[in-house]
Amino acid sequence: MSLIKQLWWIIAGLILLSFGASLFISVATSRDYIEQEVRIKNLDNANALALTLTQMPKDDVTVELLIAAQFDTGYYRRIELRSSEGTLLESRQADAAIGNVPAWFIELVDLHVAPGVAVVQNGWQQFGTLTVESQHSYAYRSLWRSVLKLAGWFGLAGLTGLLLGGWWVRSIRRPLHRVVEQARDIGMRRFTRSPVPHTRELGDVVEAMNRLSHDVGEMLDRESQLIDGLRQRLQHDAVTGALNRDAFLAQLQIHLESQNARASGGLALIRVSHLGQLNERLGHDGADTLLRELVASLKRLLQAHGSGLVGRLDGRDFALLLPGLDDLDPLRRELKHHLQMLIEARHAPIVLPAVLGHYAQGDRCNTQLAGLDDALSAAEAQGLHDPVIIDNTQAGSLFDDHAEWHQALKNALEEGLSLAHHPVLDRDGKLLHVECPSRLYLKQQWRTAGVFAPWVSRLGMSTQLDLAVVDAALQDIVQHHQPVSIHLSGDAMRDAHFAWELGARLGAKPDAATRLWLDIPGNLAIQDLEHFRALCTILRPLGCQLGLEHVGAELTRIADLHDLGLSYLKIDATLVKDVAEGHEQQAILRGMATLCHSLGILAIAEGVEHGVEARMLFELGLDGVTGPCTDWLDPFPPAPTS
Repeated sequence: MSLIKQLWWIIAGLILLSFGASLFISVATSRDYIEQEVRIKNLDNANALALTLTQMPKDDVTVELLIAAQFDTGYYRRIELRSSEGTLLESRQADAAIGNVPAWFIELVDLHVAPGVAVVQNGWQQFGTLTVESQHSYAYRSLWRSVLKLAGWFGLAGLTGLLLGGWWVRSIRRPLHRVVEQARDIGMRRFTRSPVPHTRELGDVVEAMNRLSHDVGEMLDRESQLIDGLRQRLQHDAVTGALNRDAFLAQLQIHLESQNARASGGLALIRVSHLGQLNERLGHDGADTLLRELVASLKRLLQAHGSGLVGRLDGRDFALLLPGLDDLDPLRRELKHHLQMLIEARHAPIVLPAVLGHYAQGDRCNTQLAGLDDALSAAEAQGLHDPVIIDNTQAGSLFDDHAEWHQALKNALEEGLSLAHHPVLDRDGKLLHVECPSRLYLKQQWRTAGVFAPWVSRLGMSTQLDLAVVDAALQDIVQHHQPVSIHLSGDAMRDAHFAWELGARLGAKPDAATRLWLDIPGNLAIQDLEHFRALCTILRPLGCQLGLEHVGAELTRIADLHDLGLSYLKIDATLVKDVAEGHEQQAILRGMATLCHSLGILAIAEGVEHGVEARMLFELGLDGVTGPCTDWLDPFPPAPTS
C-alpha cells in the first residue's frame, strides 16, 4: 500500500475513532444522568403522593381521584397502590411513547430506572404501599436526537478534516512526486534538480539528491572540459584557436562527401601579407595578438551566419567554410567590413587580401584550395584590398534561378521522395538502425540532399521536406520492421508547427514511432538550446529516439543536455579518421565514450572507412559505427512514372 493511501486510512481511522469515542462517552453520560434524574423524580413524586393520601380520607373514590389526578398531571408510566397485604387497590398505567427511534438504539441504550416507592399511612397503621414509575420513553428520543446532532457535527468536522487532509496530502504528494521523478531521472542519467519542500524530512532528502545531481553534473562538466582540451590540442592551432590545417581539410573533405546541406556552400581564403615584416614591427607577441584578433573577427562573422568553420592553413593563410551558402555578395561585404575594422583598430599598415568561391558535392578538396590559393596570390600581387569573388554562380547548379528551383522542388515533393539506406552497426555486427538520407527526383535523376538541401532551406521549404521524410521513414519502418534514422534540419527544429505536426504523426503510429531515430546537428542544437529543449519535451513521451550528429566541439556543452533524455551521439568523422594511428584521438574518443555512458547515451562514430578503425573504436568503448565500412548495396529507386 502506498504512503498516501496509508495517510488517508490514518486520517479516516482517527475521525471514526474520535466519533466513536465521543458517541460512547456522550450516550453513556446522558444515560446515567437520565437514569439518576428519573429515579429521584420517581421517589419524590411517590413520597409527595403518599403524603397526600395519608392526609386524605381513605375511601375508594377519594383514593381513585387523587391517583388519577396525579397520573394526569405528569409523564407517568405506572402508579400503583397496594394494601399492606399486597392486594392491588388502585392502578394507572400508560404505554411507552417512544416515537421514531430505531429499535436497535433502544436495545443498545436500554434505560433501567427503579420506581419510586412510598408508604401510605392511615393514622398509626400502614394503609398500603405506593409505587410511582415515571414515563422515561422521551429519554430515548432525546438521546437519539443528541446522537444525530453529534453525528452531523462530526460529519461536518470529518468533511472539513478530509478537505484539509486532502490539501495537506497534496502538499506532501507534490514534493514526493518530484523526489520520485528526480530519482528516476538520476537512474536514467538525467541529473535534474528539484525545489526544496518545506517539510524538513523531505527537504533533507531533496537537498541530498540535488547535491548529488550538482556534483555529478560538475564531474561530467570537468570530464567534458578535459576531453575538449585534448581535442583542442589535436585539432586547433595553439596560437589562434582556429582549426589546424589537417583538421580543416578533413572537415572540408567530409562536407564535400556528405549527402545533406553541408555538401555545398561558400569557401574563403584570407592572407596576412608580409607577416615577417609585421613580426619585426609589432614583435612576436604583437603579431600573435593580431592573428588572434583576426580569428576572433572571423568567428563573429560565422556566428552571424549560424554555422561555419575557421581554419589556419599555414602561418599566414586562414580559411572560412560556410556550408549552405549560395550568394557570396553579402558574405563579401561582411568580410570586408570585419577586415576593415580590424585594420583600423591596429593603426598599422596591414594588408589582408581575401578571395571567395563556392564548393559543391563531388568537388576535389585539393583542386578547390588550389584555385582559391592562385586567386589569392594574384590579388596579393595586385595589391587588392577588397575581397574578390572568383565565382558568382554555384557550379553545377541544376536550375538558373529561385523560381525554377521552387517549382522543381515543389513538383519533386509532390511526386514523392526516396530514402537511401546506410546501416549503423554495433560491436557484434548487429543493426542499431538504418540511416536514411533523403533523395529527390530532379532533372530525370535521383539527387542527394547535398544538391537540393541548401535551396530547400533558402526557399523556406525545410518543414515540408522534413515532414515528407518523416512520413517516408514511418512507412519504411512499417514495411521493413527495422529502426530508421533520419536527419532533421535546424529550420524544422525552430518551427513550432513542425513540432506539432511531427507529434501528431508519431502519435498516430506509436509502434513505428518507437523505431524512429531523429538526428539533429549538434552545433544547431547547442546554438538554439531553447527550441531544442522544446522539441525534446514534445518527442520524449512518444517513444522515439533523439540524438545529435556531427558532435565535436559541442561536447563541452554536453552537461547542458543531460536532462533532455538524449539517446545517442554521433561523433564527427574528423575525430574518427585514422584513429588506429592517433593515440591522442584514441584518448579523446575513449573519454567521449565514457562520458556518454555516464549519461546513458550511446556513442556512435561517423565516417568509419575501414574495419581496422571500427575494431579500434569498439575497443575504445564506442557502441556503434557508420560509414563506408558498413554501407551495403543500395541502388537508386526507379524514376517515378507519370
